[in-house]
This record gives sequence, structure tokens and C-alpha cells, in this order.
Amino acid sequence: MLTNVNSCAIIGLDCKPIEVEVDIARGKNFFAIVGLPDKSIKEARHRLRAAIKNSGVDFPCTKRLIINLAPADVQKVGSSYDLPMAVGIILAVLGICPDLTNSLFVGELSLEGNVRHTNGVLPIVIYAKESGIKTLYLPKVNLAEANLVAGIEVIPVENLQQLIKHFTGQEKITPIETTGLGEMNSINEVELDLCHVKGQPQAKRALEIAAAGGHNLLLNGPPGSGKTLLAKSLPSILPPLMTEEILEITKIYSVCGLLPSKQPLIKIRPFRSPHHSSSGAALIGGGRLPRPGEISLAHRGVLFLDELAEFPRQVLETLRQPLEDGLVTVNRAAGSLTFPARFTLIASKNPCPCGYATDGEKQCVCTPHQIANYNNKISGPILDRIDLQVEVPRIKFEKLSGKGEEESSTKVRGRVIAAREKQLERFKNFGLLTNSEMGPKEMQEFCVIDEATINLLRLAMARLQLSARAYHRILKVARTIADLSNEEKIKTEHVAEALQYRGN
Repeated sequence: MLTNVNSCAIIGLDCKPIEVEVDIARGKNFFAIVGLPDKSIKEARHRLRAAIKNSGVDFPCTKRLIINLAPADVQKVGSSYDLPMAVGIILAVLGICPDLTNSLFVGELSLEGNVRHTNGVLPIVIYAKESGIKTLYLPKVNLAEANLVAGIEVIPVENLQQLIKHFTGQEKITPIETTGLGEMNSINEVELDLCHVKGQPQAKRALEIAAAGGHNLLLNGPPGSGKTLLAKSLPSILPPLMTEEILEITKIYSVCGLLPSKQPLIKIRPFRSPHHSSSGAALIGGGRLPRPGEISLAHRGVLFLDELAEFPRQVLETLRQPLEDGLVTVNRAAGSLTFPARFTLIASKNPCPCGYATDGEKQCVCTPHQIANYNNKISGPILDRIDLQVEVPRIKFEKLSGKGEEESSTKVRGRVIAAREKQLERFKNFGLLTNSEMGPKEMQEFCVIDEATINLLRLAMARLQLSARAYHRILKVARTIADLSNEEKIKTEHVAEALQYRGN
């Protein structure tokens, strides 16, 4: 007997339809799974045999059983095919032929027959809705994640026995109609506040600009000057996530299996801080079948690269495309996949190996050759893509021990949110969220400057030998500074401040 059950494969962050064909025929004991399965799917033979037997159905041990995962040219990975394969076998054994044309099955099985948690349910539910699938059978433990998308009938399955009773009509499982997120904002749960950082007014101003416009920032200074503390304070001044951003981020974390079990929803802007020993694949994504890397996990949030000069140069060079385009394309023999990577880069570094080249109080022991080699680890093209480059000097004792109050993150965050609201209104017809995302077309419309400002930029580009990319990034930063100042037009002082943040 031949049965067909619908499932799907997660390719990157998207899904492709998979048809699970189960054929049981007379013949010697034979059980094979074909259709380009990986090892975890091949091992499903043992899980299926035990799960079906322990659910009260005789497994066809004395017959020829073949399961085909079609199309056969798509690599199948993971244990989510356990449930559709088990359903196909059970229907064939029991001789039941329910109409499953508009139904889709995903889930991993235990040996006892229980249906376990499955990664990537959110993109699966989105795919089901877009494909016109009416009913989705999935693990009950994934119900909260499935409920993030409205308009899908979900059958939450706890175990195979429950599903067998459902198909035989003994005890129907009550379907649940998903309701979706509705209108909601993220929450801001942060441990560090800008008021905890003593001094460093220029660095704090740069953080505010970076948060308001989504600009990249480099903090350069001696050890112990507060660079890491400043970077970790950035989430406290970022605006809340919008509903669309929440779904984008949650989808990435769902595929990677990183969603919280109690509340499968990412409501806080990501803050990722990979170690400098991380590989290129870990940073940008990769693997035999590419998966999202740290830059995608930081999507719509912050990627903090501490000790930037300690990262291997070839790893840093992989950031060129993501910093420019807001996405990363990973090419492998198995295919080419594109992941979103619209993050704010915050990097910190010392000026030299010993760290004291720019410190006026402690003498540097590095040779000019050592300093040059150290700084050459960061190429010109990477530095060119960092909008704000700030020196973070040593903090004086008087400032550290002083009792004066520093401005809190709440006040700064209010200004950042007001600037972001201006940008949302400005770009509502362009599909953009921040000034840093502007292309040439948007800049021509929203970054108009007068003749005096043009002359200032002409002089600065000649003296600092700035590139065309740097020119455009200066104007984007100036646009953000104008937004923070509640100005409709970019003025000369806005461009002058933006120029202060460019490295010489």
C-alpha cells in the first residue's frame, strides 16, 4: 500500500515542500529511507520501529518498506521528518485513507512514541500560511511558537497514540486557530546603564548617534578606559523592537534552535559578542548545509567585536559584504543561501599591542614596527565601513571618584526613539528603517546640503583623503545628528560633527 504525507525542509530561513511517500509491499524484511537523507534521518528507522510498536500498532517487520523523501535532489536534514514518516507507515498498516492534501506534518519522535520539540517551527508556519496549507500537525510543545502567525489551524500532537485515535475517529484532537502577535513592542531588560559610566562624553555622544541611526562604531583607547562597558551599555538606549522585527529575529533563532523554551519569542534586541578566536563560518554562517552565523543572530541588534585587532584578518574581511548590504550570501557545494544581517557593529581595540600608545600617562613599550603590524590587521576597507571612530582616553581619578550624576540611559533613549520615529516617517515608502540603510537614491532626496557645507566637505575630503564611501557615510551620520537636533535640514555644524568621528 502506498501513502503520501506532506512535510517541508528548511533551507536557510525558508522552506521547501517535501512529500513523504511510504510504500509497504510483500517481500523479505527490508526497510530503507531514500531521497538524500542525512544520518539523523537514516537513524530514524530505529526510532520509527520502536515508537510505532510502543504506540500499539504492529510494525510491518516482515514486509518490504520503502520511504521516499521527494524531491530526491534536495538534501534532507534533521529529525522533523519522524512524524510524517510514522504517519505514513501507520496509515498504510491500518488501511486508513484520510484526506491529507492540505495538511502538513513535522515533529521528532521518542522511542516511547512521544512527539518532541522541533526547531524551525516559525518559518514552517509562515510557509504553511503562504502555501495555502489549512492544517498543521506539530508537537504540542511548539504550539506557542506556531501561535505567532495568525490564520493557521494547528493540531497539537503529544504522542502517536493520540494521533492514531484522531485518525480512527475514536478521539479527535481539538484544532487550535492561531491568533498571531497582534500589535506589540519589545521590552528593554538591560543590566548596564550609561549613568554607570563615568566621563567619556564624546564616546557617549557617539553611542547615541550610533543607536539613533544604526551606524557602526569603533572605540579605540588604552586598557581600562571603559570601552567594553560603553559597548555593553548600548542596548539600554536602543529603541524597542517593532512587530516585524520581532518576527524576523525570532525566525532566525527558531531555525538555530535558540528560542527560550518558556517564551518562544525574541523581544529584546540581540547583543552578540563572539570571541576573537571565532572562525569565519561561525561569524558569517556556514557549514556543509549553511546555517546563520553571529552576524545574522545579531540582526536588528548589536554585534560587539571586542579586541578587534585580535581577530584574524581573513575573518574580519568576511564582514565587508554584510556591513555594506545588510545581508550575507554563503556559497557551498550544496547551494547558495542568503541570510539577513542588518546589525549595528560596535568594535573596540587598543592602539597597540601593549595598549598605551595613545596614553599620556603610561609609556608605550611597543616599537613602531609592532604598532604598524598590529593596526594593519584591520584593513582600510573595513575601517572605511565604520561610520564613527572615537578615541576613549584614560579616565582621571577625580572623575572616577566624583559624585556628580551622569546622564541616564532613559533620557538618551528618549532622544534616540524620537530620532528613529523621524526616520520611520521619512522612509515609510522606501522600506527602510534607519539612516544607515539609505542608498544613493534616498540620499539624493534626504541629504541635501548647502554650498557652505559642500565647501567644508570638499576641504575635508582633500585633507583626510576620504573615499566616496566615506563621503556618503559622513552625510548619513550628519542626517542622524540633524534628526537628534530636531532639524529638518542638514546644517554645516552637523556635517562638521560627523567629520570629527572619521579616523585620519
